Amino acid sequence: MPRTAFRGVAAVAALTLISACSSTDEGTSGTAKVAAVIKGLDNPFFQTMESGITDQAKASGTEVTVQAANSITDTTGQADKLTGLAGQDYGCYIINPITGTNLIQGMAQLAAQKKTIVNIDSPVDAAAAKAANATPATYIGTNNVSAGQKAGEQMITLLPDGGKVAAVGGIAGDVTSGARIEGFTQATTGKLTLVQTVAANWERQEALTQATNILRAQPDLEGFFVANDDMGLGVSRAVATAGKTGQVKVISVDGIKDALEAVKAGQLDATVAQYPYAIGQMGMEACQAAAKGATLPANVEAPVEVVTAENAEKALAATPKPFGEYADPFKSLVG
Repeated sequence: MPRTAFRGVAAVAALTLISACSSTDEGTSGTAKVAAVIKGLDNPFFQTMESGITDQAKASGTEVTVQAANSITDTTGQADKLTGLAGQDYGCYIINPITGTNLIQGMAQLAAQKKTIVNIDSPVDAAAAKAANATPATYIGTNNVSAGQKAGEQMITLLPDGGKVAAVGGIAGDVTSGARIEGFTQATTGKLTLVQTVAANWERQEALTQATNILRAQPDLEGFFVANDDMGLGVSRAVATAGKTGQVKVISVDGIKDALEAVKAGQLDATVAQYPYAIGQMGMEACQAAAKGATLPANVEAPVEVVTAENAEKALAATPKPFGEYADPFKSLVG
């Protein structure tokens, strides 16, 4: 799901965590070696996803290489990473594409070699994948429409008498952002009035600027729905600067640690937490299950939890893992 960094970490083009040195596609444990190509590791969301992948690999003795794009917008660079890995001796590939189509060429190479493709977090374009005969074995990710709906339901709870709200999305045309705003709109139609929707390119500073402008143009605004936490923190800063903390509600999506702490402190009213650690972990489990010959479920929804002031401390204690129970169909397949 696209998001830009909330802290200035140097862009990481490729990070090899456990080198794959065997001349076959089998690791030392007898399970297929795994390669993962994810979004930019300059973002804590994807850093956490990487941790889920590598922790599961270490727990099972599986060799894994993780590579990433230079940034969240480096579609060509990310495609080059996958193409480079496609010619190597990995048995399973975990992909987290920046767009629905930027990895299709590399996926076609993998499919031609009959390698397992596990799609996590951001879905590939189904039609493009089918045309390339490269449909992934499974998709594991957040139901973003549902996440937006949960945010909308929480906003209605905070504004039971109705009111004007605005939505701050990521990059214009982005599928993930659009799905979250769609879900929020579905949940709030007829109960709240969505007066404006803007794109802030997944950037905190841009979200701060956009929210400041909206607050000036809509002095009676009562809430913001923000498509990710990094932008949500920018919006909450704009609300605080306007002297309207608590008066103008702010709900975002992701559940990064800074957002959980902001919810606990009353700076954010809620975050719909998704769990990149669990997504990465299940992605690795899917590869391990495929190596054992298991048939993978076509679609697996990752856990989502609404975090408010009432349960923020519990969420913080459990992070980066979910604080509640969730279904993981791959555990039984791995054995």
